[in-house]
Amino acid sequence: MSVNKRVPHVLVLPEDDANRQLANGFQLDPLLDTRRMQILEEAGGWREVLNRFKEDHVPEMDRYACRFMVLLIDFDGQEERLNTVRAEIPDHLRERVFVLGAWRDPEELRQNLGSYETIGLAMAKDCRDNAEVTWAHNLLRHNASELERLRRHVRPILFSNAEP
Repeated sequence: MSVNKRVPHVLVLPEDDANRQLANGFQLDPLLDTRRMQILEEAGGWREVLNRFKEDHVPEMDRYACRFMVLLIDFDGQEERLNTVRAEIPDHLRERVFVLGAWRDPEELRQNLGSYETIGLAMAKDCRDNAEVTWAHNLLRHNASELERLRRHVRPILFSNAEP
């Protein structure tokens, strides 16, 4: 389902099928407004996420000021991955783009926490409830700064009916 581009909305650009399944699980939260979130086709690697973002989505974000994006990537254990990706995001869009993902890869996360959709649903619940149960896992806790920004900007869009 595509979102209404004229109201605040979130697009999720997943690196691969595992990340897409995490996003699908996130979208299963019963209090999430699914009309405000769209999961895009997998890009096929974190560099391709970045390429597609720059080529396809930067112009669209310029056109639609109420669009937010989540770049859902694997960090592959690379401490500088966040900085590398963030450096490619135009300055005027940095507050509307979030880079999140598993520290190494989602498979390891799945082995620790269950199915991708179960993990995604737990991540959504944490986001909705301002909790850090799932996000505190050692394969996700590196997302803390991005998660804080995400909660501040995106939570009101996706969970407008949830308690503050």
